[in-house]
Amino acid sequence: MPLQLLSRLSHTQAVLLMVVVTLMWSIAGVVSRQLEAAARFEVTFWRSAFTALSLLVILPLWRAADRNASLSNVPAGQGVLERHWGLLPRSKAFWTSGLCWASMFTAFMLALTFTSVANVLVIMAAGPLFTALVARVFIGQRLPMRTWAAIVAAGFGIVYMYGSQMWAAFTDPAANASGLVLGSLASLCVPVAGAINWTVVQRSQQQGESIDLVPSVLVGALISAFATLPMALPFAATARDIAWLALLGLFQLAIPCALAVVCARSLKAPEVSLLALLEVIFGIVWAWLWANETPGREVILGGSVVIGALLANEVLAWHRRSAAVPLAAPDESGATPH
Repeated sequence: MPLQLLSRLSHTQAVLLMVVVTLMWSIAGVVSRQLEAAARFEVTFWRSAFTALSLLVILPLWRAADRNASLSNVPAGQGVLERHWGLLPRSKAFWTSGLCWASMFTAFMLALTFTSVANVLVIMAAGPLFTALVARVFIGQRLPMRTWAAIVAAGFGIVYMYGSQMWAAFTDPAANASGLVLGSLASLCVPVAGAINWTVVQRSQQQGESIDLVPSVLVGALISAFATLPMALPFAATARDIAWLALLGLFQLAIPCALAVVCARSLKAPEVSLLALLEVIFGIVWAWLWANETPGREVILGGSVVIGALLANEVLAWHRRSAAVPLAAPDESGATPH
């Protein structure tokens, strides 16, 4: 898709692009299982560092192609960083989003070093519940009944998946219960930060702020890299490890996270989080096929409930928009056309 088209996505295009984003996000678990010697904080450092390096190259090209963020629209008096990378030091929303990205980048990789891919992704799947609550409380965003129903159904699937695994961990003396708990706590930071992040993106658009939050992904990567560097030393990663982490930095973080911010311009915050649940299913499948982390019966059943909720929500949304076309009703996403 040409970069110019990203500034004016329709709702359907944003949904499809978000599915591609979740596919890219989902490779983190299986790739982390291919590492040979990289330690816990070193894994996070290298991935964040390569994400930042990738965005330093991508962002100027991105901004030049985006009519809403064209360099010609930026006052000449602004600094080089603001003109070419879109950094907005005076925007609270920008810095809040950057801190949220940093929290998600760091917590996710740390969680993967404590427990299984399935356990991490199951907890992350609680994102829609947090997002719906945050969006409702802080920006008064009303949700259709079908979205609430989908969130409740997905919640039941998550509780079943996670509850069964937790019970097994605490009743089996050979299980690593402490790793599961620590990994779960780290994982919990991801949906909480994500809920705040998506709501900030939506609120900034509603208030008509002429800011581009894509560069906040770069800020998040830089904060994560600098925060974990002292704990990552001395480096132990092999050249193969660094190559894998470079792959994650570009294709699992830099590109998809920037695209996710663009999708958030055309989708409501809870819709984004519901679609992001696909990462759970994709990630578990990749770990099953290429890392020998076989999902249990509870993962398969609970995951089926989650996917069913996603599909039902989107099918009903498309049906409603199709029926409203003759009346020229506004886009259900509530987003301003770009």
